[in-house]
Amino acid sequence: MKLEKDKLDIQLGTILNKESIFMEVTKDGPYVLHGKAPIVQQFIVANSAGISVAYQEGKEFKTEDSDIYLCRCGLSKYKPYCDNSHLKAAENGVDLTETATFNPEFATAEIIKGPVVSLSDDEKLCAFARFCDNGQRIWNEVQESKHESVELTVGMAHHCPAGRLIVWDGGKPIEDKDIKPRIGLIEDMPNNCAGPLALWGAIPVKSSNGKYYEVRNRQTLCRCGQSSNKPFCDGTHASMGFQDGLDKQPNPEGNLF
Repeated sequence: MKLEKDKLDIQLGTILNKESIFMEVTKDGPYVLHGKAPIVQQFIVANSAGISVAYQEGKEFKTEDSDIYLCRCGLSKYKPYCDNSHLKAAENGVDLTETATFNPEFATAEIIKGPVVSLSDDEKLCAFARFCDNGQRIWNEVQESKHESVELTVGMAHHCPAGRLIVWDGGKPIEDKDIKPRIGLIEDMPNNCAGPLALWGAIPVKSSNGKYYEVRNRQTLCRCGQSSNKPFCDGTHASMGFQDGLDKQPNPEGNLF
């Protein structure tokens, strides 16, 4: 299957990945990763106060095949891969129906204006990674004029895996132009649970109905099977204590970002 670029609605400030990598949501089934993007564990690193400050990467999973089937029901015993457990999703209380809107994020985002930069916040996309809690929290930091506050605000937004938070300067989003397409398996060790699939680097998501969701630099897809905003994460993995059965140790030499 090829990416249908003529059908894409690309968010302002987002540059489509050059490799034509995209994720397909299958009806009542798994995700299918088309194209070769690294799939790697990304552990949330917290400071002494328990605030999320960075990611450290762990195990990387093979992506040798052209199509990789990834679990989205939360039931596979071979995570992150699909093992057809979705065939028994209904009897296990998992409804894989997509419920997310195709509307652009900015249509529903709240705008918080600051003296130097502004912040757009689309709360329904929250994946509960908690990088926004640094300093005075992002909603307060954006209202400060100090250089340190502006830098902290931008840094918190760039670490938001869901793309809920975007910082603006003069009507243009401040985005990381060097972000490379990759799939992160979020491991929330401070909260003792596994998190969503993080899609970094403008990876389109194709619905099971053939339409594409708005292409964004940062997105999170549900892999616990319980989000009310499928295919996107809504943070339910935290309240249910979702576990993926993977090793819970980052690679000491893994990328820290």
